[in-house]
Amino acid sequence: MNQKQSKPNVILIVVDQMRADALSINRSDDLVVTPTMDMMASMGYNFENAYSPVPSCVPARAALLTGMDQEASGRVGYEDEVPWNYTNTLPQTFKDLGYQTECIGKMHVYPSRKRMGFDHVLLHDGYLHVDRKYNKAYGETFEHSSDYLDWIKQELGSDADIIDDGANCNSWDVRPFELPEKYHPTNWIVSESIRFLKRRDPSVPFFLKMSFEKPHAPLNPPKYFYDLYMDKLGDVSDLHIGNWEELEEKIPSLYAKRGKIPADAQKRMLAAYYGLITHIDNQLSRFLTAVEEFDLLENTIFWFVSDHGDQLGEHYLFRKGYPYQGSIKIPAFIFDPGNLIAGTKKSVTQLVKIQDVFPSLVELATGEKVETDGKSVRQLLFGEFAGWRNEFHGEHSLGEDSSQYILTDEWKFIWFPVKDEHQL
Repeated sequence: MNQKQSKPNVILIVVDQMRADALSINRSDDLVVTPTMDMMASMGYNFENAYSPVPSCVPARAALLTGMDQEASGRVGYEDEVPWNYTNTLPQTFKDLGYQTECIGKMHVYPSRKRMGFDHVLLHDGYLHVDRKYNKAYGETFEHSSDYLDWIKQELGSDADIIDDGANCNSWDVRPFELPEKYHPTNWIVSESIRFLKRRDPSVPFFLKMSFEKPHAPLNPPKYFYDLYMDKLGDVSDLHIGNWEELEEKIPSLYAKRGKIPADAQKRMLAAYYGLITHIDNQLSRFLTAVEEFDLLENTIFWFVSDHGDQLGEHYLFRKGYPYQGSIKIPAFIFDPGNLIAGTKKSVTQLVKIQDVFPSLVELATGEKVETDGKSVRQLLFGEFAGWRNEFHGEHSLGEDSSQYILTDEWKFIWFPVKDEHQL
């Protein structure tokens, strides 16, 4: 350990819209290729039942940064352009404890340049088509809020763009990335994270949030990773449906939330989705090599988590916001190559929420305990389960599909209040 630095570094790796079973170690087959993530999870602590109680980008990220339940944060659905007036945040807490704090990639806060306790941010929230509408304030447009887009224009010229192919930010349609792979946003986030390791203040510990906007659509993996799964995937018609029959009759659109799409379109969608994940895995390997080369690997605690999942056509639903497992169950694991935590329980089966990340990282890295709606998982890593939750409440405001649900270790009860329908 660096003698000038008494506390370990912390790297929070966040992905967007990755469901729990898109991590190979969480599956019973070998379809998904995630060797780097599998190594990190198997050598660390894998949370087998991790959940996002309000499963869409804005409320999930509010829960992640604040540790607050939705009743406290006020985020019960996808309410964008509502100011983030939170003072007790994960990065601010680390900053107060003497850490240099940095975010690279997706924040999805409002205003988009609000730092939330980070010393510095390099942003790319992904292409959100609404950010190019004429009635957006200039400071919130894609051109202003994406440092990645600025970099692309510097590299390729002022006319360069990343949406000329027509790919949509919430579509199941597929457009493999047309530029060389080094220009993909996933590569950019890793490259900028490596640059941060080089330019950081070496006399203090750092907290880095490395936040990928994939595998969220646009579904545009580099062609190599797309082709990998077009070759691997077989029959994709065997989906878990278990839903109301009328959803099968919905006519899908490219901006579909629901409906049955042709089998060949389903296969392309899955190939692109899994391809984006394997691409992230590939780039994480590059990043970990750099961490090791900077002699930081054994003095760093990593936490990997997704903000929510994706239905991927199950229940004839796409995207997120629904109370089903594809939408709410997420991959989450800690990688501790220096064995700084020295826990004994490597596979954790207790119910863990995204709100638990904040208090957990602070306690694991510094020994400090913070009061949030989430709970530190430290006790679970030592096989101590007394007092841990055995249920939680989740919800999402989504028009007629608004839902409330209770999840326990054994069952889940769902209520759709607008339609007054129930599922158990």
